[in-house]
Amino acid sequence: MSESADGDAGLSSLRTIADYQFGAGAGEALFPPEESLTVKRTTSGRPQQVHAESGRLASFGTDGRFTLGLEGGRRLAAALPSPSYRVVVDDESEPFVRDGKNVFAKFVLEAGDEIRPGDEILVVHERGELLAVGRAELGARAIDEFESGMAVKIREGAPASD
Repeated sequence: MSESADGDAGLSSLRTIADYQFGAGAGEALFPPEESLTVKRTTSGRPQQVHAESGRLASFGTDGRFTLGLEGGRRLAAALPSPSYRVVVDDESEPFVRDGKNVFAKFVLEAGDEIRPGDEILVVHERGELLAVGRAELGARAIDEFESGMAVKIREGAPASD
């Protein structure tokens, strides 16, 4: 089901929620006004998923927060200043993260200061390339200080572009 005239207001409010969750500008980066997006809704009319032609951007949870799809992660990675909402890993972790394996604190090189447990975040290589999207299990300070423990629960890994 695509957005109609009344749906523009729906996308506008989804942009506002994205700005609140990820910072100013995130809403326009995820859901550009000039792009034709498809909003899939529940039977009650609540937004459930937002898709672009390139793939799933985000799902909208019953808690009022977005969970990112890989395409949404790519858009945020391009729009948000580094290291906002990112954890950075190196070559050693890259193949595992791409394969959907979780990221452990001892392998994180850097974490955005604003990260709190439960936040949607991007996992990027130190070169800046998006490797996966997932949910932070630890806050930024704990990720920096801990030598063990899961830092990020990966939802979707990005296949290597050969």
